[in-house]
Amino acid sequence: MVDDDEVIAFGREVLRLEAEAVGAQADLLDVRFARAVDLVLGCAGHVVTTGMGKSGIVAQKISATLASTGTPSFYLHPAEAIHGDLGRVGRRDLVVALSRSGDTEELKRLIPAVKKIGAGLVAVTGDPESALARHADCLLLLPRAPEACPIGLAPTTSTTAQLALGDALAMAVSKRRNFTREDFALYHPGGALGRSLIKVREVMRPRAELPPVAVGAVTRAALVEAGGLGRRPGALVVVDGAQHVAGLLTDGDVRRHVLRDPTFLQRPIEDVMTRAPRTVRGDQLAAEAWHMMNEFNFDELPVVDADGRYLGLLDVQDLLEAGVV
Repeated sequence: MVDDDEVIAFGREVLRLEAEAVGAQADLLDVRFARAVDLVLGCAGHVVTTGMGKSGIVAQKISATLASTGTPSFYLHPAEAIHGDLGRVGRRDLVVALSRSGDTEELKRLIPAVKKIGAGLVAVTGDPESALARHADCLLLLPRAPEACPIGLAPTTSTTAQLALGDALAMAVSKRRNFTREDFALYHPGGALGRSLIKVREVMRPRAELPPVAVGAVTRAALVEAGGLGRRPGALVVVDGAQHVAGLLTDGDVRRHVLRDPTFLQRPIEDVMTRAPRTVRGDQLAAEAWHMMNEFNFDELPVVDADGRYLGLLDVQDLLEAGVV
């Protein structure tokens, strides 16, 4: 029976071998990698990834990474492809086929049909003389590294190298395309990643729902016009003649003034408002607004455009409902 120390040592050896395979993969990159990036960028249709067995699983992950970073892509099972699913592929598509040997039977049967359709073909293989490599428009070589399996058969280092190469391809395409955080948010509207990229303007209460009051308005009239106390959100934005935010009157401000001076309702609103309050731009991340609210213990923030003009109001409840907090 293998004891714990031997198991730990073997686990480290597996990781070392896989790390070496990724390093060897990096050393193999040459001008053909740049050619593959250009082919992906120039693809007018879909990037179709394919592979059998473990290579197929890696191909699915590469397709998902491409799709999530702005490249239309789907995975095609080669066995299903030669039984009708090849109809999904068109001449404007680019096929990226993964096979360590390059002579996987299903792929060998798929290649002639792909070429006849007119789709491009990128081969990811360890054998430059294989059928897959010979027919490819672009060849990406895998390193000749031993598998980490105790009997040398289960795909381990080879699939790790494939996965790392697929990530390199997808990220290089993303970099050359100048893929932005905003682009990323478009493709990730759900989950923590998407929520962290929501903009303030997407969750704020717009000006049409919460119109401001002008400097000089009588406090009582302004509150009545705005819907009275206890409105949601509990703040009133005051603007000057240029529609810049001049002040903010919150429910908390009203309660404090009631205790100090019951006649405050007859005074001009600029006498009781918080002057020059902090604001947030509509194009800022909602997460940034939340950090500001949390740091200064605010429940509301006026939202402004690049020129400082009032756009709307952001309430902490809006951030909670959007899942930003």
